[in-house]
Amino acid sequence: MIKDNVKNFIEKYNLSGKFILAFSGGFDSMCLLDILHKLGTDVTAVHLNHNWRGEESLKEAQNCENFAKSRGIPYYSEILPDYIDKTETAGREARYDFFRRCAEKFNSKVVFTAHNFDDNAETVLYRIIRGTGTAGLQGISEKREIFYRPLLKTKREDIEQYCRDNGLTPNTDSSNSDTKYKRNFIRHNVIPLLKEINPNVSDALNSLSKIAEEDYNLINNYLPQNLAQASEIEQKRIIYKILIDNNIDYDREKIENIQKFIEENKNSKSGKTISLTKDLWLFVNDKKAEVITRISKSSEEVQVNNCGEYIFGNYIFTIEPFTEVVTTFPDDKEFIAYINSDSIDFTLRHRKNGDIIRPLGCKGSQKLKKYLNEKKIPQHEKDKLILLCKGNEIIWACGLGLSEKVKVAQKPTHMLRLKKR
Repeated sequence: MIKDNVKNFIEKYNLSGKFILAFSGGFDSMCLLDILHKLGTDVTAVHLNHNWRGEESLKEAQNCENFAKSRGIPYYSEILPDYIDKTETAGREARYDFFRRCAEKFNSKVVFTAHNFDDNAETVLYRIIRGTGTAGLQGISEKREIFYRPLLKTKREDIEQYCRDNGLTPNTDSSNSDTKYKRNFIRHNVIPLLKEINPNVSDALNSLSKIAEEDYNLINNYLPQNLAQASEIEQKRIIYKILIDNNIDYDREKIENIQKFIEENKNSKSGKTISLTKDLWLFVNDKKAEVITRISKSSEEVQVNNCGEYIFGNYIFTIEPFTEVVTTFPDDKEFIAYINSDSIDFTLRHRKNGDIIRPLGCKGSQKLKKYLNEKKIPQHEKDKLILLCKGNEIIWACGLGLSEKVKVAQKPTHMLRLKKR
C-alpha cells in the first residue's frame, strides 16, 4: 500500500533522474529509502549528523551507512559544525542547506524528505498556537522548490508497521522524547489530550490544512497584480504571500512595516527598496512593486560585425538590412529600432564605467549614468540593460532609446531587434 502510494506520487509529479533522500535513519526515512530502492530508482541517501548527542549520534550515522551499503545504495554524510546553535530553527536551516548542497553535488533536482500525515497535523497545530495566518494553516506542502514529500498522506502507525513487516531496524532518536522541544511537547502532551476530545484529531487537522490550501489558492487568484495600487487589505495579503513564498519569518508588525513603506514610496518615480533578507529586497515605484535579488554584474560581450542573429544571455539580437521608406518609427520602449550606419562594427554588452550616449535629438553627449537617471531606471535594473555600443559610446540602449549618431532621416540602413530566446 505505502509502496504504491510512493510510486503514484513519483508519477504524479513526473519525477525522474537521480534522487536525493534526506536519511536520518528513523522509521519514516528508512521506510521511504527501502521503498525507493525496491522501486528501482536512482537514489542517494544523505545523512547530516547533528552531533548533538555524542556517541548516540555516531551510532545512528553508522546504522544509516550500514543500511545503505547493505542494499547497494550510494551514501553520503557530513557532521554539523560545532558553531551551529543547538536549536530547532538552527538545526532545520542547517539541514536544508545541507540537502541543497547535496542536490548540487550529485546533480539532482529532487530531494525527498519523509514527513508524514502526523507530522503535518502537529505542524498545523504548532502554527495555530503561534498565531499563523491562512498560509500557515496549509501545513507542510507536498512540493516546495526541489523538495518532495511522498509520505505526507501516510500515517505514522502505518510506516512503523511497514518497518516491522520488512524487518527494518530504524534509529530511535532519544531526543524525540525530549519535551523541551516544542514539537515533541505537542506530539507527546498536547495531541494525546486533544484525542480525548476528538480521537481523530490528526485527521481533523489535516482536513483543516487541505481546506486552508484551497482557500489560500482561491484568494490569491483574485488578488490584484499591482501591489503598489492594491487596497490596504489586499496589500497585506500580497505581502504575506511574498514572505511565505520566500520562506521569510514574519509577524503582523513586519507586514505592517512593509505596507507602510509601500504607501510612502508608491508614487516614487525612481523607486525605493526595503530589505527582506540579506539577499532579497522589495522594490517599489509608481508603476510596480516587486521582489528583487542581488545579482552579479555580467561581463559578457558579443561582437556584432555582420548582419544576422546573435545570442546574448537569454536574448536573441538581430541586425538586418532595411531599405524601405518608413513614415512611423518604433516607440523607444519597443525592442525594435531603425538606424543609419555605414558599417557594422558594434559590441553587445551591459554597462561599464565611462559609458556615454548622445540621445536622439541632442547636440552633445552625456554620461550614461545621467541618461539612465533621467529615464528613471531603477538601480537594480541598470546592470540588466542590454546595450549596443561602439567603444564606450552607446548606439542603442535596448528598450530605452537610440543615439543621435545613427538617426534615420528617411531610409534606414538596418533594423535592430531584441527578443527573448
